[in-house]
Amino acid sequence: MIQTINPYNGKELEKYQEDNSKAIKEKLNKAQEQFVQWRLTSYEHRSELILKVAELLRKNTDQYALKMTREMGKPISQSRSELEKCAWLCEYYAANAESHLKNEYVNTDHLKSYVAYEPLGVVLAVMPWNYPFWQVMRFIVPALMAGNVGVLKHASSVMGSAVLMEDIFIESGFPKGCFTNLVIGSKAVENIIKNPIVKAVTLTGSKPAGSAVASTAGSEIKKTVLELGGNNALVVFKDADIDQSVETCVAARYQNTGQSCIAGKRLLLHEDIADVFMEKFKTAVKDLKVGNPENDETYIGVMSREDLAEELEDLMNKSIEMGATLELGGKRDKAFFEPTILTGVTKDMPVFKEETFGPLMAVTTFKNDDEAVELVNDSEFGLGVSLFTLDLEKAENLVSRFDDGAVFVNAKVASHPALPFGGTGISGYGRELSHFGIREFCNIKTVVID
Repeated sequence: MIQTINPYNGKELEKYQEDNSKAIKEKLNKAQEQFVQWRLTSYEHRSELILKVAELLRKNTDQYALKMTREMGKPISQSRSELEKCAWLCEYYAANAESHLKNEYVNTDHLKSYVAYEPLGVVLAVMPWNYPFWQVMRFIVPALMAGNVGVLKHASSVMGSAVLMEDIFIESGFPKGCFTNLVIGSKAVENIIKNPIVKAVTLTGSKPAGSAVASTAGSEIKKTVLELGGNNALVVFKDADIDQSVETCVAARYQNTGQSCIAGKRLLLHEDIADVFMEKFKTAVKDLKVGNPENDETYIGVMSREDLAEELEDLMNKSIEMGATLELGGKRDKAFFEPTILTGVTKDMPVFKEETFGPLMAVTTFKNDDEAVELVNDSEFGLGVSLFTLDLEKAENLVSRFDDGAVFVNAKVASHPALPFGGTGISGYGRELSHFGIREFCNIKTVVID
């Protein structure tokens, strides 16, 4: 049985009977049967159904948001925002998928030659708990619009959200088999990847999970896209707009109670403005509303699981033992972790080197631009970096010096339907979203006619 638990009060929400091998086989066979039909549908038909998904997401926002909040502790207002973003995603691909996948004609010495983008088939998605709807939607929406079908292995802690999403697609008119939720644990994934029906795999999660999935898929010569962890830096130069930078950095770190791969986890401050910035930053963090995630005004709720809060506490304590200063917070009560700030962080400390998946900011100072670049790149991760400066020309000149998959200037790193999303290093490979993302699971077919 898969059990879901409310991390705020520790109460059981529901139990789900896991799919046995027979049920998994039946679901995969149904998905394959449906793919044969679905790949022949028109973009107009696909768009019509995807827009109905968007309509349901907006119509039933409160119901869906509450499910999300109770399963993983996300503040309810942020759950609603996540659903709105999912609806936006649906509308983007309904409007743009056909143009993203249109044939590309190439002038050659042949009578006609072009590149066609055709669906691969059944794609498996292994998804995390921190954005229960968004992570799944940014996979399944472009996949369906490309003519693929999807099967989902969601995190066990948000199985109710997974079940709900499959219901949403069916209610929107998608034939059964277009989007299928598998009620399984991690142990079942390897055999599913090896099943000939599954043609590709996408995973959002940790490095160990990504490594395991990529290894299995690689042994079967199957395409993978991996969006793994991040250790994003927020770099505040001495000419930055301090008030605007403080506001953005607070949101970048503490939104979703800090449980985001693209959260700004390392705050790098120019030494000339460090003191004034920190005074304002501490005040802003102190003002964050902590409480029951089901209350509209709550900004910081609980972490998704108690063991994750314990891991964050361990990274914090080890860093303090190595010389970091606890400026704010630091207390844990079961799955609740106070909004926390550590200063005097050096690059050999755990909170600098490792991904802190929770409401803890690690603060380091730098003397010049070269040192800032060096600190940003001193990481195995490479998901994104934010630069704060009024000198936009300087910022653009620095862009090519960063190894990350995204550079945002005077803004927090965020995903956008029209822009590719993904990282370098142990943050993974491949891209989601935009025309790059929808083409990841396409057969890029060369066609020549003489």
